Amino acid sequence: MQDFETDDKILQNCWFVVRIDGKNFHKFTDVHKFEKPNDARCLNLMNFAASCVMKEFNEIILSYGQSDEFSFVFHRTSNVYNRRASKILSNVNSLFTSSFVFHWAKWFGEEKLKYPPSFDARIVLYPT
Repeated sequence: MQDFETDDKILQNCWFVVRIDGKNFHKFTDVHKFEKPNDARCLNLMNFAASCVMKEFNEIILSYGQSDEFSFVFHRTSNVYNRRASKILSNVNSLFTSSFVFHWAKWFGEEKLKYPPSFDARIVLYPT
């Protein structure tokens, strides 16, 4: 199977950012009755999910969140997963999403998760 995988290496000597964005998050926030404009429970949960990602990937030098997005900046010399974009995207995104779902009750208590959220992800390159 690996013989048929696309070679999707990220350019060398480029900083790269993995940007995660909530898919149809407006509906998710309505169904779960989030406080507007910012629900502290969700902000804390997203920060925690981001910290789980940062603990796993020591090549991340900075992460930041805004609204339903989180971005992770990887150092330009990072060689995580041999700089394979698809591998980096799938692992960062799945760890963030699974951490969000797994730790939901820590911030939302008895408020049940009515359906799992989904996040899309992309990589943005920043040449030196």
